[in-house]
Amino acid sequence: MTFETPALAAHNGLDLTRIAAISLDLDDTLWPIWPTIARAEEVLHGWLLREAPKTAELLLTPGVLRELREATERERSDLAHDLSALRRESIRAALSRVGEDPALADAAFDVFFDERQRVVLYDDALPALKWLSERYPLVAISNGNADLKRTGVDAWFRTAFSAHVFGSGKPHAPIFQAAAASVGVQPHEVLHVGDDAALDVVGALAVGMQAAWVVRHPEEERKPWTHGARPQLVVPDLQALCRALGAD
Repeated sequence: MTFETPALAAHNGLDLTRIAAISLDLDDTLWPIWPTIARAEEVLHGWLLREAPKTAELLLTPGVLRELREATERERSDLAHDLSALRRESIRAALSRVGEDPALADAAFDVFFDERQRVVLYDDALPALKWLSERYPLVAISNGNADLKRTGVDAWFRTAFSAHVFGSGKPHAPIFQAAAASVGVQPHEVLHVGDDAALDVVGALAVGMQAAWVVRHPEEERKPWTHGARPQLVVPDLQALCRALGAD
């Protein structure tokens, strides 16, 4: 596959000979997450207007959703790694606050979750996934709650690890180590690719992986680096990643 548009990559000692597998973050690496979440919240609000109008009105109040989320995180620290459970319990708290049936939280969350899976991939994502998957086993590692099959990218991945299923997330070592083991390699043989400096880069480097930092917004790269060890590769998109790995 030929990537026709020039793209720049900054190298900091990437060792191609070490790479036997690649792990990838999902949200904001393969698709932009906040437009997806905003659309899902709009769909949820429309459902609440029909099924729980008082809750719908409450959630329109600025700051209420954040307040409910923070309260849920304090009360249910066991759910810190599970974004689905945190959102479901926040909806339940909103329903209870206004005297509507808290049992509606499950159905309300399902409405949100269905729409959350309707992602719009970055233009470079599918060509890159095809090129990469033909050369390396790919593993997804995400702190979010995207479903590979429902988002339409499952065909490119051998395995997938999400924090809410695994029980802990990035930047902690176990999820990275499990991802490497799932495709039969050691962590030092994996290149991890993601957009979050603290979660993706720091977490991967800490277990001995190499790291490629995807910086789609140039202002992020211009900020002072405060995370210690730097990634071996910095790229503006996945097309540049493929070029750095040898794509024409």
